Amino acid sequence: MNRMHAWDGRHVAAVGLGVSNLAAAEYLLKRGAVVVGHDRKSRGELGTVVDQLEYRGMSFCLGDGYLDGLDRYDTVLLSPGVPKQCPQIASLLGRVPVISEVDLVFQLAEAPIIGITGSSGKTTTTTLIGRMLEASGIDTIVGGNIGQPLIGQVQDIPAGSRIVLELSSFQLEWMRTSPQYALVTNISENHLDVHGTMETYVSAKGSIVRHQLPGDYAVLNAADPWAQTFADQCRGTVYWFGGSEQALPGAGMENGVLVFRDGNGHQTEICRRSDIALPGDHNLENVLAASCLAYLAGASWEGIRKAVKSFRGVSHRLEFIGAVDGVSFYDDSIATSPARSTAAVASFSQPVVLIAGGRDKGLSYGKWARSLRGRVRDLILLGEAASLLEEAVNEEFGSAVPFGVQRTADMAAAVAAARAAARQGDIVLLSPACASFDMYSDFEARGRDFREQVQRQAKGVARP
Repeated sequence: MNRMHAWDGRHVAAVGLGVSNLAAAEYLLKRGAVVVGHDRKSRGELGTVVDQLEYRGMSFCLGDGYLDGLDRYDTVLLSPGVPKQCPQIASLLGRVPVISEVDLVFQLAEAPIIGITGSSGKTTTTTLIGRMLEASGIDTIVGGNIGQPLIGQVQDIPAGSRIVLELSSFQLEWMRTSPQYALVTNISENHLDVHGTMETYVSAKGSIVRHQLPGDYAVLNAADPWAQTFADQCRGTVYWFGGSEQALPGAGMENGVLVFRDGNGHQTEICRRSDIALPGDHNLENVLAASCLAYLAGASWEGIRKAVKSFRGVSHRLEFIGAVDGVSFYDDSIATSPARSTAAVASFSQPVVLIAGGRDKGLSYGKWARSLRGRVRDLILLGEAASLLEEAVNEEFGSAVPFGVQRTADMAAAVAAARAAARQGDIVLLSPACASFDMYSDFEARGRDFREQVQRQAKGVARP
């Protein structure tokens, strides 16, 4: 059947009216589908988007019963943010096809798809791969969990281009297709408030390689035990990055030089570690992973080196905000898990005044608390999880906590307290180890507030 008419008359429930589902619903409406939008929010909370889509023929089921009656549809278009463990959603398996905007992109794309997932480093690595391909003269479109949904333009992307997608565990969980080029940066505890168990979370991540075909490629973290288990699920060729000794084939470090070795043992110098502007060992791993996958997907070594040397990172990911009275301020609001916060703190040799806290995601904070010893001068806590983080610190150190701990009411108070605690040459780091949804719409809004408060401090009277 012609793709243009494949949806004619089909009844589709668009469950969860977030950005990606709205774009997918609009795509299906244009192709003749009968689409009903289901969302917990009210019409007033959803705003003018309801009026716009209603004008195009979409109807709505809103409020508390928005998950009722989904089994009567031909297809359910599920937003990544809707928990698949809900009984009404779980009961659809094997009965009603459940798809997402990303599923549609996979079905429609003529260009090869490069998919990146992991517990941390996804956005940095995804963005860097896109830059490497572009610097190699390859038309490249970056999307998925970052940027705008691609469903509206996917059919206009030429076969010779590359589609680079950041893919979350929520997007991957029920996917039955894997990208031709797949990368797993690392796996650590995250989103257990939604997935329930670590095994379920890891299984969701594994979908990025589980459905690959012979001739596809997977790049995995040689130092990550969870990522290593994915190698047995791959039908394509596996490459590795990182590790204390370079696994073959793949990318690793030798005497301060990043190198790539192919399946025949031929070695190519990627760049020197000193060429990487991003701080931290975790960003070294991101560069190794991106270089390996970008090369496999067609990037030239010249383009890869050019991108590495010019790349300065992505907003809210160890982003330098500025300096006040000799104290440097960094925004790492993306660190919504203890593992990410731990890596951020370890990126600095200077003493750190750490701002942490937010909404708990059902994760453990013991290792995070332990990692602060010898690195953190003061810990400033805020948000719903402040007591959990302080409890983890107290459990780890007892009465001998090796740094100051104080709670604050909001970001303005946290920045003021951090500035008062910091000494010249110190780092003030926002790296929360928690989600943002207790106080902000997302981690980006939290990061923007941090920046604004730092800028206000910079404009104020210098400390005595």
